[in-house]
Amino acid sequence: MIDNDTGDQRSPQRRLIALQIEHADLDALIDQAAEAGAPLDELLLRRLKKRRLGLRDEMARLQWLIDPKEPA
Repeated sequence: MIDNDTGDQRSPQRRLIALQIEHADLDALIDQAAEAGAPLDELLLRRLKKRRLGLRDEMARLQWLIDPKEPA
């Protein structure tokens, strides 16, 4: 499988793990920004949340490729 974002040939399982790590990092970053109480750059925060949502969608797609619920 060739990934359009990185152009590498990693297995779906490895790509899924990488996305899960990135998603967890974004979760932590967003949580820290919310807890800081400092004025936040709302545009940056919206972009981070949009990226996190995109990662979640890509993880779901890869999970389905790895373990489809329907018989082949």
